[in-house]
Amino acid sequence: MSAEAKTEGKDELTKKKLIDIIGEFYGQLQSERVPYLNLPTRTKANIEYNDASEVWVYGDRESVRSAKTVRGAYQLLKTSYVVDFLNAQLDQAKSSTLRELYYISENWDLAKFREQQESDRLIEDLEIVSELQRENFHIRPEEDGASVLGPIKIKEQTRRGTKIIHCQDDVGEGGYQIPNNVDNLEFLEHDAKMIIAIETGGMKDRLIENGFDEKFNTIIVHLKGQPARSTRRLLKRMNEELKIPVVVFTDGDPWSYRIFASVAYGAIKSAHLSEYMATPAAQFIGIRPSDIVNYELPTDKLSDQDIRALHSMLSDPRFESEFWQSEINLQLELNKKSEQQSLAKYGLDYVTDTYLPERLSEMGVI
Repeated sequence: MSAEAKTEGKDELTKKKLIDIIGEFYGQLQSERVPYLNLPTRTKANIEYNDASEVWVYGDRESVRSAKTVRGAYQLLKTSYVVDFLNAQLDQAKSSTLRELYYISENWDLAKFREQQESDRLIEDLEIVSELQRENFHIRPEEDGASVLGPIKIKEQTRRGTKIIHCQDDVGEGGYQIPNNVDNLEFLEHDAKMIIAIETGGMKDRLIENGFDEKFNTIIVHLKGQPARSTRRLLKRMNEELKIPVVVFTDGDPWSYRIFASVAYGAIKSAHLSEYMATPAAQFIGIRPSDIVNYELPTDKLSDQDIRALHSMLSDPRFESEFWQSEINLQLELNKKSEQQSLAKYGLDYVTDTYLPERLSEMGVI
């Protein structure tokens, strides 16, 4: 079957699942019931560990979105408008961004979104109910700029045809830009011993400039802060299909620990996609609160928001291990945080020549 035929088949299945959601509303009305929609409660209290997939997924707690209230009725109306828009988009073989969807609703009068966060959340609701991903709806995020550089050759299927790229030889210093739908990629060959996913662009550039990818046969993935779905999906695919270990290198603050958690365990707001995107074998490599002490790193004081986030993490089931509980409590005691680039205190080569090799050796990666 051709790639076009496969895409058409997926689009037809997507349209059917979306229409079935609206069909449920009609069925409820015909049965003289007030229309409603059941959705999982998206809080840390409603995520549970799945032993089979080794990731965190939603539990049994649900909330009901019902037309019994004015607010609920408007939400179901907006759901209907979005489904209609998505089906028209699929019919026309077009796509749009999350931002464009928000602006398109300006013409919907009663169904207009108040802010983009509201329309983003509704797309997530549709993913949960339909058991699909937003990529199936032809909805994509804004360009996120995440990239890959290292000893791996891939085949990418684009609308202009197929292209083969070596992510070390055929790309610039910035690396290969990760596409929105990484399931269109085929891994052809690689010499990689590990994958290091890096939070900041500055540290990514340091590793590349120092030749870390060549010296240690490493695929370097720039997360660019909180990683996009496509980046997390790519990490999972390379880890599981190619059996390459993944380590995540971030700053030493609560927001960075959550970046690691989204890669390894799954994010709370997208727990319905954890089995599709999370890489449970991923390991955390730094910066740890204990590093602040052991390496006498330059620091900043924790903000009130940092402190609240750390306290919240102490009751987050994704951070219930002895390691995380100990490190988080230490950070609260120190009242300090530190960045990856604070290692430059010991020279520009210290992170690639000393810190990372020692830590990777301790972890058994090299």
